This record gives sequence, structure tokens and C-alpha cells, in this order.
Amino acid sequence: MSRILTVSAVTVALAAGTATTVFAQVPGAPRGAVPAATTAGAAASRGTLVSVERLRTLTAREVAAELAGDEAGAWDTGAVRHGLDTFRIVYRTVDPGGRPTLASGLLALPRDGERRLSTVSFTHGTELFKGDVASVSAETWAQAPALAYASAGFAAVLPDYLGLGLGPGPHPWMDVPSETTATLDMLRASRTAAAARGRELGRDVLATGFSQGASAALGLARALQEGADGWFRIRAVAPVSGAYAFRDAELPALLAGRTQPKASVVYAALALVAFDRLHHVYDTPAQVFKAPYDRTVEGLLDGTHTGQEVVAGTPDTLDGLLTRRGRELLAHPAGGLAAALRITDGVCADWKPRAPVRLYYAQEDEQAVNENTAHCRDVLHAHGVDVPTVDLGRPDYGGSRHLGSQQAATAAVVRWFGSLEGGGGRNAA
Repeated sequence: MSRILTVSAVTVALAAGTATTVFAQVPGAPRGAVPAATTAGAAASRGTLVSVERLRTLTAREVAAELAGDEAGAWDTGAVRHGLDTFRIVYRTVDPGGRPTLASGLLALPRDGERRLSTVSFTHGTELFKGDVASVSAETWAQAPALAYASAGFAAVLPDYLGLGLGPGPHPWMDVPSETTATLDMLRASRTAAAARGRELGRDVLATGFSQGASAALGLARALQEGADGWFRIRAVAPVSGAYAFRDAELPALLAGRTQPKASVVYAALALVAFDRLHHVYDTPAQVFKAPYDRTVEGLLDGTHTGQEVVAGTPDTLDGLLTRRGRELLAHPAGGLAAALRITDGVCADWKPRAPVRLYYAQEDEQAVNENTAHCRDVLHAHGVDVPTVDLGRPDYGGSRHLGSQQAATAAVVRWFGSLEGGGGRNAA
């Protein structure tokens, strides 16, 4: 789920064309993007830092001004206490097949305060264009979580995921395993980068994420609880407006017209195209997409096209996009799509979180329907874990309650994490 659209107007959603990027005009060839690694020993090199580039230095006053000055809706500045530095990191990780590759992300460190820092991992919502993530885009939407957490005294770690930012290839959308490995390896690389600047990332990780990133945050939490890393451990989890029940909640709502129409079109296309890349959902695009989109939609969703281009290049309704077979497949997933959804929808199933978890949501979310949050809460309750759900009301960001939920939750989660860590910045060994 993402900022693809607002409820009020398609044309103001995404605003991707205004992002400051490092991409060339050659289609599919971002300038500065790193090629996939080909050396052996992918597992051993995971999390190895490849490069660090300082991006911005802001005073606390400048942070507050930027957050408060967002034209789409001011962000809360009540927790801003520190200036900060941000860095673009490139690091080694693995692709969905376990092969070595590279990924990028943003690290934000407070300029003063404790030497040892509590660490917040923030995983972002769906972005269609490689340049719309925090390590590349200068837009407040992309930057705000990093600014909010770092200015409150935390080390803020924001992975771009695979295939976004400076990462090569298409992004494996909603693939929780690769989101998890990319996020964990970003933490490892950030620890190295922070140490080179005289700071230490403490062991406890506070994991949060929005929309697509809500599932990624839960995937990271589970991996850390199961001992995936020798240093980091999970301290608390705060997912926001996730699609935790894509098969049983999100797809039925989408097909029934209960989600924003254009968002429904783009998410339906993403579900088929992205999952087909890993799980063989269809033999040819014409089986599931009507002409002329059967010839164009896969290319539109390769990460090199802006959100505006995707909006312009897709129909306004599902009936204009999907063949009868395509709609039937989404209504009754089978084969590769069913396999993909079992993975995506497993983030709340078959494990029992030991760290505190809070699930945040906005009322009548027009993209991630509320049944997703209720489903995750109920599944965890069945495992003996009582997870509070936090009702954010009807927040608005650029005409969207979905986007507004990230903004409202950021303020709430900063406060919660701060209470857990003694005000932010400190982290016991």
C-alpha cells in the first residue's frame, strides 16, 4: 500500500516528478545504480558496507521547519530535540533466490546526545519509482520518518528494499522474505557506518513500518526473535496500516470496489506482475490483462517509471484492466499466486511475538482496509498474544486517510518508543 493516489485527485498523488533523483534518462539504467554482485559467499558478506555518502546536515530548528512546512500536511514536531546527519548507504545483501546483490538505504543519526543509540528500523510503503525512496528523494514524505526518529534521539535506519533506490533490477513487491533480509542487512551495514562516526547502535531494535512496510517490520521482528543476527534483537514492533491479509481481506475489498478505484487498479496489476516474477502466476500477460495493457503493464511496473506515468498508463477501473481470467484469479487465487499470498499473509501467523506489539490503523482506510488489522490482531490472539490496536481516527494527508495514518502514527510511535527507551537515545547492552 502506498501513496499512489489521494482520494481527492489522481493528479496530485505521487508527485514523483518533483523528486530529486540520481537517475539517467536511459530507460532502465539509473545513473549511479550498482550492478548485482557476482562473488561467492553471499551469506558471509551479507550486511557488508560498500559505501557511505553524507547527504544532509540539519539543525533541530531546520528539522522542525521542514516537518511543519509540508504542504500536504504538517508533521508533528513535538519530539524534535536534536539536529541530525543523513547518509546514503550501499551494502551487500541477497536477492529472493539467495544470490548476492546490493541494496541501498538511508541512515539518520542525531548530531548530539548519547554515543550509544537506540535503533529504529522504519520500512516504507509501496513506491513505484526507484527514485521515490528516502535515500534518493528529497521530498518530505520520504524523509519525514527519518527526520522524526533521528531528531528524537534515535538512530533511524530506512532500507530501500531490493530494486529501489540504487538497487539493481525490479523490486520484488510484498515479498516478505527479501524485505526481511534487506532490512536486517541494512541494520548491519548501518552499525558499521555509525561506528566509523564514533556512534554505536545498541542491540535492541524498535521496528516500525507503514503499509507494505508494516509486513516488512513484522518479518524483521520475527527474524530477530528467531536469532537471525548475533547482535541485534527485537525490542518492540509498531506496524502501521498493513495488508496482513491480502487474500482474505484486501483482494476481496479491492474486487468489491471498497478501495480507491485507481489504487485498486495499480495494486491488482502489482499483485499479478510482481508475484509472477517470483512464482509464475500466468504464462502470458494477455491471460490476465486486457489489450493494450497486456503489452505495457509489465514494463510500467519495472521501477523506472514514475507514479504519474503508471497512473497515466493504466485504466481507471479494474474492468478496463483485467480479463475474466485475471479477475477470477484474484478472486480465487491458485497456483503461483496462491503460493505468493501464503508467504505474504504469513506475517502474523505461526509465531508468537515476545516483544510488545501495537497495530496502528486509520478508520475507513481507502487503501489498506481495516479488516487487515483485525485479522492480524485475531491471529496473534489465537496464538496467545494480546496485541492492542491503536485507532488513529481519520487523519488526512493530501486527501488520504491511508497516507494520513503514517503521519499520525509516526508521532504516536515516536512517543511510544521513547517511553520504552527512557526518552530515546539510550540503549542498554
